[in-house]
Amino acid sequence: MTPLVRPETTDAVPEPALKGAGFRDVLRASRARRRALSAEVKRFTVRSRRRRNLWIGVGVAVLVTVAGTAGAAYSPLFAVERIDVVGTSQLDVAAVTDALGGQLGTPLALVDDSAVKAALVRFPLVESYTLEARPPHDLVVNIVERTPIGAMQGAAGFTVVDAAGVALSTTPEAPAGQPVLDIAEGTGSAAFRAAGRVMRALPDTVRAQVTGVSASTPDDVTLTLGASGSTVVWGSAERSAEKALVLDRLMQKSPPDRAREYDVTSPDAGVVRS
Repeated sequence: MTPLVRPETTDAVPEPALKGAGFRDVLRASRARRRALSAEVKRFTVRSRRRRNLWIGVGVAVLVTVAGTAGAAYSPLFAVERIDVVGTSQLDVAAVTDALGGQLGTPLALVDDSAVKAALVRFPLVESYTLEARPPHDLVVNIVERTPIGAMQGAAGFTVVDAAGVALSTTPEAPAGQPVLDIAEGTGSAAFRAAGRVMRALPDTVRAQVTGVSASTPDDVTLTLGASGSTVVWGSAERSAEKALVLDRLMQKSPPDRAREYDVTSPDAGVVRS
């Protein structure tokens, strides 16, 4: 008799079941990855949005501050209430201040430079100027005055001029304290420019003793000193700073009342003639 053979059983999952389970696992994993990626994107986006909002807030604050400052600067809160004129020695400060009175009440940021220039051009002694705002209410006008070098005699009298030939004042008589300039070709000549350079190079102690300046060419500038009538043969304006120092030393050793002539045409060998 043939023995009965029973089919063997196994715990293995049928192939279709394996395939189904693998697909679901992959699907679940895919969904999990998408959720994780979405969460990461949201996290990054929130962080970026926070940074962006922070910078926007800073920018708005800066703009508000600038706008507020600019608004205040252009408002009556910073209007000119006082004008200080500094740097003058010959000018009438009160007259200059009065001429600039039109700027009173103007916000410092709106001070009209052209109007200031128009007011100051009426004063020939003003060579240059700068404006300085000192909030909340002060406007400072720093003035550089022209330096007179002497007086030129003409039909109208004696005209005081600076080294650039600008007429500063005119009087019928020779003004005290100003040397008389004898320049054959006038203020537009090279001889005048040389004389101007010489006068600007002199130390105050020597400049105060000069009563006359003559030049027919740029190379023969001559000075006349005080009541003694002593002369200084200067020559050209080259090396004027050195010549001025040499002349000062010579005059200290031999004052004008004991010297007829000082020759500094060569600053390396100054000569005194009695």
